[in-house]
Amino acid sequence: MSLSNTIKNAQTSDYFFFAVALLCLLPFISSPVALILGFTLASLGLVPTHFNLASLTKKLLSYSIIGLGFGIHLDQAIEASKQGLGLIVASIFFTLIIGYLLTKLLKIEQKTGHLIASGTAICGGSAIAAVAPAINARDDQTSLALATVFVLNSVALFVFPALGHLLEMSQHAFGTWAAIAIHDTSSVVGAAGAYGDEALKTATTLKLARALWIIPIAFLSALMFKGDSKKIGVPYFIVFYCVAILFAHFVPDLQPVYDQVFTVSKRVLVVCLFLIGSGITIQKLRASGFQPLLLGILLWLSIGLGSLTYIQWL
Repeated sequence: MSLSNTIKNAQTSDYFFFAVALLCLLPFISSPVALILGFTLASLGLVPTHFNLASLTKKLLSYSIIGLGFGIHLDQAIEASKQGLGLIVASIFFTLIIGYLLTKLLKIEQKTGHLIASGTAICGGSAIAAVAPAINARDDQTSLALATVFVLNSVALFVFPALGHLLEMSQHAFGTWAAIAIHDTSSVVGAAGAYGDEALKTATTLKLARALWIIPIAFLSALMFKGDSKKIGVPYFIVFYCVAILFAHFVPDLQPVYDQVFTVSKRVLVVCLFLIGSGITIQKLRASGFQPLLLGILLWLSIGLGSLTYIQWL
């Protein structure tokens, strides 16, 4: 094959990829479907390699979450945060303690186990990315933790809404459960958005309140592993999310605009899940390995079942 034909085929592949990404903006493409589309294209080798899709995904996710802030009422955000604060704190430290014990029991490298536990306890990939440099984790340890969390996030998009409907959970109850028991923010809002707008608002507010714990947990991790606390990253999009809520509260005349921003942000989140799916390959799934994946599953079951029991029956 000539060089010109190779370039043309690459360009055609790029156009097709971004066409599918734009298709995810349409309302009939759900979050799980978008994830599957991304994974399918990745498996077929149709994902552009000369674009920094990870960086694009991170930026789009941040912008869309900020946009969701314009659709959340301040009094509702405060009330949801107050009601869920105790559950957030208890779930984080419960997960970290269980993770420490299981890491020793399964004989997994301590830093790998701590990264998986941190990702499960707070907010998936973002927490792992913040904690990894703080504890001087190796690249292979970080990649293994990320792969484990990504696999379980993918499953959560399908399992959680189905279980929520099966258990006839209210919008508020499901939003709370999703915020506590699902790892990444993208999967939380994806699952909650598929369940309903009220679930989405509750889940987003609680999830970002939970994400604020990235900073103290990263500092504690640096102390535990004698790492470098100066390498801890700050998730600034959470600050701008709060600013969006405050702006919408104090400038209510623009409510029709806020409604449109909220709607568009929900669709952009679906595109983010497509991009996340395009980064999941068979190789990454295999790289997870049995023991780290088992640790992730056991932690997930612990926090998922524990929080569900508390929300539904206590």
